[in-house]
Parts: sequence; C-alpha cells; structure tokens
Amino acid sequence: MEFKDFEEALKALEDIVARLEKGDLPLETALELFEQGVEISKFCNSKLTEAERKVEILMRGDKGEMQAEPFQITVDGQS
Repeated sequence: MEFKDFEEALKALEDIVARLEKGDLPLETALELFEQGVEISKFCNSKLTEAERKVEILMRGDKGEMQAEPFQITVDGQS
C-alpha cells in the first residue's frame, strides 16, 4: 500500500478500524485488514517521527541547545 501523505494513510487506517470494529468479517478478511492496519500504522509513525525531528531542528538555538517556547494560538489576530 502506497500513500501520498499522512492524512491519506490515517484515513485508510480509520476505515480499517471501523470495519474491524463491526465484527461481521470472516476471520481471513479480518486478519488481512489487521495486517494492512499494522503497515499503515508503521507508515504514520514514521511520518510523525520525521515531523518531530524537523521541529526539533527548527527549535534549536544558535549553540545547538533546545529552546522551549510557548505555543500560542491566535484567534482573529488576538492572542
């Protein structure tokens, strides 16, 4: 299974989970879906790890130390 991005993979995983939760699938089909879900989960995890590394690189100071900065959400230009 190939995915273009994280969101597409996550949607596929959600669909698989929904089908498995119904519980009306033959055992072989359920096992195949479970295997697909595991592979999609690995893909999603790798994408999240990659994003975390990028954020860490962007947050490093001039001397290589991590700098904690508060995350602020703005609503209509107000903090």
